[in-house]
Amino acid sequence: MSFLLFGSRSSKTFKPKKNIPEGTHQYDLMKHAAATLGSGNLRLAVMLPDGEDLNEWVAVNTVDFFNQINMLYGTITEFCTEESCPIMSAGPKYEYHWADGHTVKKPIKCSAPKYIDYLMTWVQDQLDDETLFPSKIGVPFPKNFLLIAKTILKRLFRVYAHIYHQHFSEVVQLGEEAHLNTSFKHFIFFVQEFNLIERRELAPLQELIEKLTAKDPR
Repeated sequence: MSFLLFGSRSSKTFKPKKNIPEGTHQYDLMKHAAATLGSGNLRLAVMLPDGEDLNEWVAVNTVDFFNQINMLYGTITEFCTEESCPIMSAGPKYEYHWADGHTVKKPIKCSAPKYIDYLMTWVQDQLDDETLFPSKIGVPFPKNFLLIAKTILKRLFRVYAHIYHQHFSEVVQLGEEAHLNTSFKHFIFFVQEFNLIERRELAPLQELIEKLTAKDPR
């Protein structure tokens, strides 16, 4: 754990990649998702493959989005500091306060890096919980699985929203904007396909969403 000695906050926020175990059905699904994504047709890539279980498909993609957002945020952590982002916001009209319903029951106001650290740690805990995200064949998903996934995706969206509103110029400087746009477009097509995030939650990036998902962008 020597990297922690440097006291770099970015290493703390940058969570370990969540791996889906090889040899599992979910691993095969992930391979299928990656292959379809490679075709460049994002609308096709998000559709439930024939004969597959919706919970399993949502689980595999939720893990993938966690890893993608984790990586994208990891590239700009040096710009997202207590000083530059004292509140977790997505533009002047949207501010997020953190609560997870367990350890933090009452929403607290905190800086963006703190909020995102709380959020990514919380998501990671959910993904690692075998009772919520079973990786073993034959272990059933909980009855409220889609509700759990919706909460995770709703919160992950806030990281995209913060990056776009507060750090897009740095993303451009780093040459990462195509990567960010593709990842976000994939995310939006996915949540729209299965109705996983309410429209009002997407409001901070509504214009961008319309632009990215237009059938034939001008």
